[in-house]
Amino acid sequence: MELKDRLYEKIEGHRVRIQRLKKEYGDVEVGRYTIGQVIGGMRGIKSLITDISYLDPNEGIRYRGYTLPEVFEKLPKPENGEMPCVEGLYYLLLTGEIPTKAEAEKVMVDMGNRRQLPKYVYDVIDAFPKKSHPMAILSAAVMSMEKESIFNARYHRGLHKEDYWDSTYEDATNLIAKMPVIGAYIYNKLYTNEPETFQDASLDLGANFAYMINKEAPYDDVSRMYFIIHADHESGNVSAHTGHLIASSLSDVYYAVSGMINGLAGPLHGLANQEVLRWIQGVREKMGDKVPSKEKMKEFVWDTLNSGQVIPGFGHAVLRKTDPRYTVQREFALKHMKDDPLFEYVNTLYEVVPPILVEQGKAKNPWPNVDAQSGVIQWHYGITQYDFYTVLFSIGRAIGVLSNIIWDRALGYPLERPKSVSTEMLERIAGIKQ
Repeated sequence: MELKDRLYEKIEGHRVRIQRLKKEYGDVEVGRYTIGQVIGGMRGIKSLITDISYLDPNEGIRYRGYTLPEVFEKLPKPENGEMPCVEGLYYLLLTGEIPTKAEAEKVMVDMGNRRQLPKYVYDVIDAFPKKSHPMAILSAAVMSMEKESIFNARYHRGLHKEDYWDSTYEDATNLIAKMPVIGAYIYNKLYTNEPETFQDASLDLGANFAYMINKEAPYDDVSRMYFIIHADHESGNVSAHTGHLIASSLSDVYYAVSGMINGLAGPLHGLANQEVLRWIQGVREKMGDKVPSKEKMKEFVWDTLNSGQVIPGFGHAVLRKTDPRYTVQREFALKHMKDDPLFEYVNTLYEVVPPILVEQGKAKNPWPNVDAQSGVIQWHYGITQYDFYTVLFSIGRAIGVLSNIIWDRALGYPLERPKSVSTEMLERIAGIKQ
């Protein structure tokens, strides 16, 4: 059965569940919130719905109920690949089912047929000055394809609400297939002397990206791994929420993903991996380019903390254990780049920092997160341009955001429109006299 047919079966069954919740249980309270949450960016307020992923404090991100170790174990892998193909992840996010190898390969072939970019997209990218930020170029390139939206064309001809998902699926699948091609062209435009980037139709999405930027194995597995671990993180983070919010107005996915990219470009969201890498390189410089002993690293960490600074790459707002996204990367690094000097720093920090943070007593979670070594891996394989890391993040995150948007349309979720209050209203609620 084709992915789209299987998805339709799932949608039909899920619509019944949502309608029942709305009609029979619409008045049931989900939770309460505080003034601190209102002022603090709505952190922790349960007001969004997604079945695609869930951030478990003790197990990390779950995709459709599967932990990351299960995802990497169960999803089909391409021939000679250690990491699953991204196309199989897309099947899982949309249907909740682990695809067979044959089913994943069908998606691979389908996406391969959707990769070709219109010429004007190359023209848009080429029009940017050499020193432009790659995220600005990526956002503009995606936005330029809005004229290709199948949903938009069908909507203006007249489209039943229950069919919104169908053309949204077509747009989303087209965009997921094209984003790595756009990313590769941007990389070569800005950082290499090989602007002519060719594709290999026989390769899966991750391997083709590696091929287009002229990276040999195992960078194909690095691409697959990177896109999968960054694919989704519930719906409340800035990039995912921005995509959902824009799409809730029935803007097509090109508008939504361009907005998602813009949100991801902010230093409080998508730039953490490059900040960690920059910090590790700074530590290496202070250590005289030599890997320190554990004792010397402990001394450095304590000095850093006592000076009021933090150790970047450690801690997480929700997780209370080592981020499984870090663990997946660590296992890969131990196998393929164990002797890399920067990874040796990462490894020493992994052994030294958590016990110190526990002893200090300030961190709710002393364990490393996804950003603690993702930049180091990219650096090892020659992606030394910090600004490009967020483009890689965007390609992965689009997979989850677009899967969510398809389901938003399938289930008829409405325009998002939370209510605002004034400072004076909050003061009255708090009992503060005016």
